[in-house]
Formats: sequence, C-alpha cells, structure tokens
Amino acid sequence: MKAKDTVLLSILLLLKFILQYTLIDAAYDLHRDEYLHLDQANHLAWGFHSVPPFTSWLSVLIQALGNGVFWVKFFPALFGALTLMVVWRAIAYLGGDLAAKLLGGFGVLFSVLLRLNTLYQPNSFDVLCWTLVFYCLIRYLKEEQIHYLYGIAIVLAIGFLNKYNLAFLIMGLLPALLLTSQRRVFMRRELYLAGVLALLIILPNLVWQYLNGFPVLHHMNELATTQLVNVSRLSFLSTQPLFFMGSIVVMLAGLLALWIYPPFKNFRALFWVLVIVLAMYTYLRAKDYYAIGLYPIFIALGAVYLSTLLRQWWGKVAYTLLLLSPLLYFGYTYNFLYPNKSPEYIISHQDQYREMGLLRWEDGKEHHLPQDFADMLGWQELAQKLDVVYADLDRQEATLVLCDNYGQAGAVNFYGRQGIKAVSFNADYVGWFELEQPYSQLIRVISARVLEDEFQETARYFKKAYVADSISNSYAREYGTAICVFHNTDLDINLVIKQEVEERLLSRRQK
Repeated sequence: MKAKDTVLLSILLLLKFILQYTLIDAAYDLHRDEYLHLDQANHLAWGFHSVPPFTSWLSVLIQALGNGVFWVKFFPALFGALTLMVVWRAIAYLGGDLAAKLLGGFGVLFSVLLRLNTLYQPNSFDVLCWTLVFYCLIRYLKEEQIHYLYGIAIVLAIGFLNKYNLAFLIMGLLPALLLTSQRRVFMRRELYLAGVLALLIILPNLVWQYLNGFPVLHHMNELATTQLVNVSRLSFLSTQPLFFMGSIVVMLAGLLALWIYPPFKNFRALFWVLVIVLAMYTYLRAKDYYAIGLYPIFIALGAVYLSTLLRQWWGKVAYTLLLLSPLLYFGYTYNFLYPNKSPEYIISHQDQYREMGLLRWEDGKEHHLPQDFADMLGWQELAQKLDVVYADLDRQEATLVLCDNYGQAGAVNFYGRQGIKAVSFNADYVGWFELEQPYSQLIRVISARVLEDEFQETARYFKKAYVADSISNSYAREYGTAICVFHNTDLDINLVIKQEVEERLLSRRQK
C-alpha cells in the first residue's frame, strides 16, 4: 500500500474511533443488552439462551482490562474500523485507485455503522464477518485458490459462534453459487473439507444447544411472538436503503456492475446472495438491521466501478458529489440518529424524531424516546439506590436480590459497589442462581407495570415488606421500577427458587 493511501486510511480509522466515543451523550448509561453480555463473562459456557459464546469471551478480556466503559465501547468501534479496512482492502484488490478507496471508505464510515458500533452487542462483529466472507469469496471466485474456501469456512464458523444470524448467510450463499457458473465449486472436495472444519469449530456450541434443549429455538420463538410479529414486511424493505443512504448510488452501481462490467462477471453470486437473504428476512419478518452485513461489499464494488467511469473532467464533479454524499447524510442525521442528544432535547423535537420513524419500539407503539435510548437510562440510579438499601440490611449474606429482567440484574452487578450478585428468572440469569447459601430475606426489583400485583403477591409470604426506593428518571424505560424489601418468612426461599428455576428451564425445553 502506498504511503499516501496508508496515511489517509489511518486518518479515517482514527476518525472512526473518535466519532464512536463522541456520539454518546453523558446522560446515557450502557444499554440493557450490554449488561447481560458483560455478566456472561462470570458464567462462561459454550452457549447462552440468546447468543453464542463469542461475546462472553470478549467480556472476559474487558474484565481483564478493568471493566471500564472505555473498553466496553472499544470493541464495537474496533469491529467497525476493521469492516472499513476490509472494504478498503477489497477495493485495492479489485484494482481501485485512491479515489475509489476514499469513496468506499467514506461510504462505510459515515453510515449506520456509526450507530451500530456504539453498542456492545454481537451485531458489530456480525457485520465484520459478513464483509470478510464476501471478501474471501471474491478472492476465491477470481483466483480459485483453495485457502480462500477454508478462510470462508473459518470466518463463517467464528461468526456463527458470535451470532446465529450467520446461518442466513450460509443459506443464501450455497444456492447463490448454484445459480451461477461458479457451481463447479461443489465438485471440489476441499469445499466439503472446509465445511467439516467449520462444523468442528461450532460443534461445542451445537453440543451445548443439544444438552440444554436448544434454547436458541425458544429464544427465536420468543422473538417471533413478542417482537417480530410487530415488524411489517414492507417496513423491513423500506428501511434497507437508509442504512447506507449516503452511498446508495455507489451500492446500486456495485449491483449494476456485476452484470455490465466484465471484470466483475465472476462475482454475480453476490447478487443472488443479496436477493435470497433479503427474501428470507422479508418472509420471516426479521428486524431490519439483521441485513446490514450484506451491503459494505457492494460499496466496494460500486466504488471501483464508478472510479473507472468518472475520470473525465465532468466525472470529477460527480465524484466529488458522491464522496460528499455520506458526509452530508451524516450531517443531516447527526441530531437524530445517535444518542448524542439529551432526553430533554429529544422530547423538544418529537415531531422530527417521529417523522424519521425513530420513536416506534418493538411493541409496535410510539414512545417519547427511541427504544435504544430509553434502554440506556436509569441503570446507575438503580444500582446506587440498591447499594444504599442493601448496606442498611442485617444479614446481607442471607439476602437474595431478585430482579424482573436481565437489564436490571446486569446493571446492579456492573455498577454496584456492595458485591451484590443480582439474579433474575429472565434470559440467561435463570441458570445463574447460587443456591448453596441459605436465604432468609429478599430484595425484589420490580418493574413499574407489575409493581402493585407482584408486591402484594410476594408480601403475603413475609411478615414485613416495604418499597424502599425506585427509579425516578422519567425518561428511562425502567421509570418507576421499585426496590422492594421483604423480611421474615416461614418459606424455604431456596426451595421455592429451585422449583421455579426447574419449571422455567423445563418450559423452555418443551417449547
């Protein structure tokens, strides 16, 4: 790589990291999902209820680095930066000049990835894996070197251990190859050896799934009945162009180039992957962001193709507009798409947020804040107030802290300073109860919508019960969540919890 290219790429990567850390307002805590992923480091396994094990391994590393917010945000930013590097490298491999690299680099940098990479979730690494698979596929389709088949297999396997979403890429990739002249790859025994290699890598997770009754199927059923049922197929398709809106012309040019640009004719399987995967997602009412990994490689293709067309004087004007388009779109969305504005600002600009469809949650209803933003509020307040309540208790070692959901339990464990190990019957926490210690009193963290009923139901088994405090941040999704204390009971709390855990786990296996 030329020195000038290296310098410019380094500047883009540095800008990527700067933006990821500056696009989050200080008013926000971590997201509820992030607490769960961080807590998984304390319960390592080959799988979890909702995700494979890869993120938990990263969480171990984050703990080793001090478990600070800087490192929590570092890894999604890193995966976004690596995605940009893969696109840059793909452009170079396809013969693109510096102009093409900058066009692709701007397209990836100033895109939805800035939003996606703010959260410590499997999604950032997922997009990187999709992009790497496509890059290795291009290398194989052009050179037919066997090691690229093994590269695809390894990336697919590691990506699968990060997020099961990679299964859709596999289901799209195989028929896509059959639809093109590249179907001859199925005559190569190395393809099947690569498949065996991938299977061996993911085998521990598959065994874990089998031994635990395939909880991933239960999780998918939960998503389908509680969230995906509210997803409109038309809405899914209509939001796809928005992810890389600033580079939509470049992406479309990449799609077109597969059919009219001779050097790209061997890559037409990429088009069929796009069509097949989008068709599957649309039919299944998938969340729109599941498909983000499809697009960065088409930015690379389009950047190379357009750079060959725009070399005349008139083309330089068009190129400048295309180069600035992602930046202009970023400027347009800066005040709305990212958690860089306070809740008060968002409330005062409700109309703009509503027009952009940012206030509709997974329940299909509109709320005051975007769902992700509301999920980033109230957590430190909860942990701090619970610390105070816990510190005032006698027999702390005999006190079980039981939360309604994984966000509450994870936030208490992350921010808490009293050594509390909060648990829940929700998500992976249902398998993380430590029942060797006899419990004689209880702290319940109860969500506002069920507070009255749950408090009365639990209080009748205790001689003393009271609401000690609650989340007062009215912008938080957890607003009104209460810290309830229960003293003196004739119940065997450990036995009740054990029975409830067994029933929950059995229910999951049956579903």
